Amino acid sequence: RRSAEGAGAMWNLPNIVTLIRISMTPVVALLPFIEGYWPKFVAFLVFVTVALTDILDGYLARSRNQVTDLGKLLDPLADKMLLLASLIPIYWITRTRHDLYDIPVWGSIPLWACLLMLGREFAMTALRWWGKKHGVIIAAGGAGKLKTAFQSIFIGLIFLWFAFRDARRPLGLESSPFFQFWNEFHGGLVALALVLAVAMTVYSFLGYLYRYRALLSQNPQ
Repeated sequence: RRSAEGAGAMWNLPNIVTLIRISMTPVVALLPFIEGYWPKFVAFLVFVTVALTDILDGYLARSRNQVTDLGKLLDPLADKMLLLASLIPIYWITRTRHDLYDIPVWGSIPLWACLLMLGREFAMTALRWWGKKHGVIIAAGGAGKLKTAFQSIFIGLIFLWFAFRDARRPLGLESSPFFQFWNEFHGGLVALALVLAVAMTVYSFLGYLYRYRALLSQNPQ
């Protein structure tokens, strides 16, 4: 009976929501590669939904007192999978289709920016493992949450940028004055969001390193 109750606690609503997030990451990764503006727009909608459920599953776990070891394992895994599933198509598409998806200022998302955002996540995983080994729980801080927010804004904006740029000819938008305005405005937002995402990625990680600098000098037990 205890094992059954334990299994039921593990497979609670917050963990199910997290598993749904994980199951949707291949959809986010594949849709942008499909021709046409609708797949890109659906990728934008799916990404926004998955990103918002990241807030939902955490809220549910805390409000229902259903924080579990499985949830602590799945939640950061879901975050890393979503980031990876988003950055791969963004990097590849902007790198190979400059004529259609050119980002103002940047041209395409630089490889170093992708590696920086992904590397930060894996470095934080290593830091949290080191902290746990020494009995220190490294919780998410305000800068880390802002980093996630800016990364999500950038990814959402660029998926919408893909859809918008694909829709120009089919919807006859190229000669529209509004299109000219929106092309500059939206493109500028994408470039700015990438700057902020990269800056917060670096700032938040340096903040963790400074806060837990004493931990880094300890030897494993």
